[in-house]
Amino acid sequence: MVASEDLDAVVSAAQAGDEEAFRRLYRAQQPALVRYLRVLVGDDAEDVASESWLQIARDLRKFSGDWDGFRGWTATIARHRAMDLLRAQRRRPQAGVPVEFLAQMSAGDDTADRALELVTTADAVALIASLPPEMAEAVMLRVVVGLDATSTGRILGRRAGAVRTAAYRGLRQLAAKLAQRDPRHPPEPPRSPSWKPAVTTSAAPALKEMR
Repeated sequence: MVASEDLDAVVSAAQAGDEEAFRRLYRAQQPALVRYLRVLVGDDAEDVASESWLQIARDLRKFSGDWDGFRGWTATIARHRAMDLLRAQRRRPQAGVPVEFLAQMSAGDDTADRALELVTTADAVALIASLPPEMAEAVMLRVVVGLDATSTGRILGRRAGAVRTAAYRGLRQLAAKLAQRDPRHPPEPPRSPSWKPAVTTSAAPALKEMR
């Protein structure tokens, strides 16, 4: 994974018109953006992402910020395009098949930092899509896009504390859903949202495989 400091420079170069720098930004952000959009608009995620990147390319010179800010900015644009589509089609996203490794994810302030590499497959995204919308978006923006609670709150129009709580509750619901399928991994008693996340020993093989 490229260090955020290096990507800060790439953002600046792309704003200056460096096409290769823009391609690097696209490769770095597109996978997470599509996974986030898949929760919102299902099979239309790729099309919405393409529309989002057209706007990103058009407005990049107006953007002000570093790589973290760029991630939040692109997620905001993608969400607006997704909401436009949903309003036009008046439909909800479709859920799919879950994955077992989500049962090992703990919910806390730093969940995004520890769980990012786990949520990289279509079935995991589909499971998150089965959550209530406010929880699904909080989980996706924090865990998949990798934003902090404050940035996520700005996108969703909510306070950082509310975002942390939504992500915490969403991940607890995911664990409960998976426990119903696999009784060997019952959900743990709820913890405070400020509890630091941890990857359990039984989750280590899954984490290793995802890397």
